[in-house]
Amino acid sequence: MVEIEFLGPIKLDNIKLEASNLSEVKEKLNKYTNFELNKWLKICAVALNDEIVSSLEAPLKDGDRISILPPVCGG
Repeated sequence: MVEIEFLGPIKLDNIKLEASNLSEVKEKLNKYTNFELNKWLKICAVALNDEIVSSLEAPLKDGDRISILPPVCGG
């Protein structure tokens, strides 16, 4: 089981899912009926155990933490 945390303005509680890779996580999160979440998923970066990942085939193991990182701007 992996834990997914939603950072910044997404404001959703962490959830836990069974998944073997990020592609499965994406598929399961896209099934949520929460329109706001689906909107965020299209523009967010993803970190696996505090490291940014770009491949949806990144393997997952029990206890991994996935962070959904919304874009930010600074000045």
